[in-house]
Amino acid sequence: MLSHLRPAVSMILIFTAVTGVAYPLAVTGAAQALFPTAANGSLIEKNGAVVGSSLIAQPFAGPGYLHPRASASGWNAAGTGATNLGPTSAALIAQTAEARAAWEALNGAPAPIDAVTTSGSGLDPHISPESAFGQIERIALARGADPFAVRELITAHVEAPVLGLYGLARVNVLETNLALDAVFPIAPATP
Repeated sequence: MLSHLRPAVSMILIFTAVTGVAYPLAVTGAAQALFPTAANGSLIEKNGAVVGSSLIAQPFAGPGYLHPRASASGWNAAGTGATNLGPTSAALIAQTAEARAAWEALNGAPAPIDAVTTSGSGLDPHISPESAFGQIERIALARGADPFAVRELITAHVEAPVLGLYGLARVNVLETNLALDAVFPIAPATP
C-alpha cells in the first residue's frame, strides 16, 4: 500500500509546488516586468493621490462632468452585475424610459442607448462618443467654457477600436473628466 501512496503524495506535492506556487509567481513576475501599470490595476493618480482606475467606472453627477453609464450595482465593485430583467420586462422598459427622459432633460440631446442602459458588469469605465458628445453643452455651460473647445477635448479622448477591428470607439469617463478639470477648471462657488 505504501508503494501506491508514496507516488500519489509526491505528485500532489510536486503539482502543488508547480501550479500553486511557481506558475503564479512566474506569471505575476512577468506581468510586473512587462506591464506594471496594468498589473497594478491601471490606477490613475492626481496630485500624488490615487483617484481611480481607468478600468472601473465611478459615479460622476456634477453638471461639469461626463456622466458614466448607468450601473445596476451603484458602481459597487463588490456587487457587480447587470439587471436580471429581460428585454420584454415592463419594469425594464419603464426604467429605461425614465432614464432616457432624465438624460434628455439634463443634456438637451437625444439619449444614446448606452446612456440609459447598464453594462454587463455595471462598472464599464467607457461611454460611447455619442453619449459624450451629447453632454457637451451641459459641461461647457457648467465650466464656462466654449462648447467647441470641450468637443475638441472629448474628441482627443476618443479611443479607437483595438487594432481598428475589435470593439467600438469609446471614451474613458475618468480620464476625460480629469482632462476637463485640468483644461477647464470649475470655479469654486462664491458665498
